[in-house]
Amino acid sequence: MIRYFTAGESHGKALVGIVEGMPAGVEISAEYINHQLWRRQQGYGRGGRMQIESDEVQILSGIRFGKTIGSPVALLIQNRDWGNWMHKMAVEGTGTGVEKITVPRPGHADYAGAKKYGFDDIRNVIDRSSARETAMRVACCSMARKLLEDCGISIGSHVLSIGQVCINRKKIDRLVLAGSKKVSKIGEKADGSVVRMLDKSAEAKAIDVIRKSKRLGDTLGGIFEVLISGVPTGLGSYVQYDRKLDALLAQALISIQAVKGVEIGEGFANAERYGSDVHDEFLLKNKKIMRRTNRAGGIEGGMTNGETIIIHAAMKPIATLVKPLNAIDLKTKRIIKSRYERSDVCAVPAASVIGESVVAPVLANALLEKFGGDSLREILKRYRI
Repeated sequence: MIRYFTAGESHGKALVGIVEGMPAGVEISAEYINHQLWRRQQGYGRGGRMQIESDEVQILSGIRFGKTIGSPVALLIQNRDWGNWMHKMAVEGTGTGVEKITVPRPGHADYAGAKKYGFDDIRNVIDRSSARETAMRVACCSMARKLLEDCGISIGSHVLSIGQVCINRKKIDRLVLAGSKKVSKIGEKADGSVVRMLDKSAEAKAIDVIRKSKRLGDTLGGIFEVLISGVPTGLGSYVQYDRKLDALLAQALISIQAVKGVEIGEGFANAERYGSDVHDEFLLKNKKIMRRTNRAGGIEGGMTNGETIIIHAAMKPIATLVKPLNAIDLKTKRIIKSRYERSDVCAVPAASVIGESVVAPVLANALLEKFGGDSLREILKRYRI
């Protein structure tokens, strides 16, 4: 089974990743991973850090002549900003002369992390809890994404809302339905928008509200949709809670920094309807079993049902504000305005790309659990039976 680990601090020398369990024979290149990294860096409302970094991965092990060889894959992404932080984030030394941060920001991991580990300098928390870590997550998950693509499974995403600006859902549903056989095309279309919205009218309004938020020294969140097509029926399981695929997908998405809510299909809207208006009726088309609707989002009983998987994730506004909220200095115990740490105004477009990435290992493991195999050739042989 595939698992991955990341290491590194936001302003440290580099981000490091290890991907274990990749089957042999999967073609992968730095160029393929770098394209996903580039997609993560885009979006209107991103902060100054994206002007500094130009993320490129170095593949250190596990790949030979362009293909995985079954051993752990080691990845490295250099932090270009490291030159400005070498003294503050030095691995060795005593830290003498480095200012200690003692004012936690409301909404961040700052306070809880400092209390948990007993730090008198919140910088230790800030630099690891930062969403900068997701750059390496995208790199690691791209390995599983490529395996899925080789098996005909496609992943895409787009942004549904930013703040109170929402897309025209009926209009977009037609686009999603038209591209349901290969939803990566929907993701590519969304990449053409600076806010990854497929509705041009909503796009213009979203840009305007982000611009306004920046002037106010504030931030914005939103909701994005992740789509997965080409998935066979029966991945996941109903027999144990920790094998339910919807639960595993929700866990992956809610692990993204600032994501606070996840629904499968029309989960929350379905809660307000009669059952007759919720459940997806069967039909036969050319002797093929199909559904009239897909309100379940492609998963029933913790298993894929053959329809496109649809997941929505809600991202709260970024907690670092130019116009700060009240906080408390943990050293002096006095009320003080929270500090500003360079950040984005809105990162929902980037989060949608990260969402595409983090679901890939979950799906890949469900595929491996059902069909097995130590090499791509072996998996495909079993998968196509």
